[in-house]
Amino acid sequence: MTSTTPTPALPEGMDFPLEGVRVLDLSRVFAGPLCGQVLADFGADVIKVEHPGRGDDTRDWGMRIGKTETTYYNSMNRNKRSITVDLQTPEGVKIIHSLLPQCDVVIQNFKTGGAEKLGLGYEQLKAIKPDLIYCSVSGYDSSGPEAKRPGYDLVIQAEAGLMAINGEASQPPLKFGVAAVDMMTGMYAAQAVLAALFRRERTGKGRHIEMALYDCGLMITGYYGLDALLLGHDPQRYGNAHPSIVPYGMYDAADGPLIIGVGNNAQFDKFCRQVIERPDIVEDPRFATNVERAKNRLVLSPMLKELIASFPRDVLLERLSAAGIPCGKVAGLHEALTSERTRRGGLLQEMPHPVAGTTHVFAPPYRLDGQRLPIRNAPPTLGAATRDVLQQLLQLPEAELQALRDKGVLTLPPL
Repeated sequence: MTSTTPTPALPEGMDFPLEGVRVLDLSRVFAGPLCGQVLADFGADVIKVEHPGRGDDTRDWGMRIGKTETTYYNSMNRNKRSITVDLQTPEGVKIIHSLLPQCDVVIQNFKTGGAEKLGLGYEQLKAIKPDLIYCSVSGYDSSGPEAKRPGYDLVIQAEAGLMAINGEASQPPLKFGVAAVDMMTGMYAAQAVLAALFRRERTGKGRHIEMALYDCGLMITGYYGLDALLLGHDPQRYGNAHPSIVPYGMYDAADGPLIIGVGNNAQFDKFCRQVIERPDIVEDPRFATNVERAKNRLVLSPMLKELIASFPRDVLLERLSAAGIPCGKVAGLHEALTSERTRRGGLLQEMPHPVAGTTHVFAPPYRLDGQRLPIRNAPPTLGAATRDVLQQLLQLPEAELQALRDKGVLTLPPL
């Protein structure tokens, strides 16, 4: 393990699990950068390599923050250091090759075959760093007939059947509100890298990890996917309702929506007697058990919707909570982000920004020994660490850096 990047002061007894690991993140957009961000959150020194002119594609997606950051970019790149290197030039590839001996992990999501054309494929880099852990992210199986197809979250959501299980039955197939396939692929990739690092500690051997968006998209179908195989056709879509539990989903109270999740028969008894004050419903044999409720949902659901709509939301939430029934208010996104729950959990922080003054940064979701891992660095401005990294790790003199800048191989932040 090779990193010497300083870490912030930590609560007593806490450390970063991946301190000492260094990662070259050659990826862009979502899945690969998310993998790198997970490793960075755990303390790895993640060096994000970006094009000198445009940087990561997502620096131009979403709402602008400062000159080179956007909301989209910032959501996937905290705790990293950004350097600019033109990988289409021999000099740029040489820089990567020179950095490699001091790195543990490489992440890339070039189109299949693209890394090899640049001289950055697994076998090429393994010759320089035999115990390298190399993670490739692609759209489809790299050994299959679709290997060279580009991978896009929306396309995979359609092809993997995810859109077919999302939304209301009366509406067309619907994509997820976020890039769910990209997100899950990034998380799966990070898990695989962590497993490979663990194995290397025991054996000294590196590994080539290959992650395909389609593979991960199919995994997201979960129990719906297995239902489809048993049925021999697509399962019905239920929107906000549950396919086998009633009542379970979003309901409109008199003054706003809420979530109600009645998970068992005892809870349904309390729901009828203590919440909606209709004991006759639970006493009706058609609704006495969940199996019967699901079978008779077309009779029960309209009845419950009408009853729930007659109560104020706060009254329902108070009664549901008192009865031990899972429930919650349906919040707007801004409302959730600015809520006391979010503030109390330290899930968002404002960090200094050289142009915007401050910028919001999501905190890592991980708690270790009761403490949330702190944010070490805000998402970096484009190329902010180019000089620091290349001088620190390669001892390149300023004159050589300036020459590389003049040739367009890299950009340098002001001295």
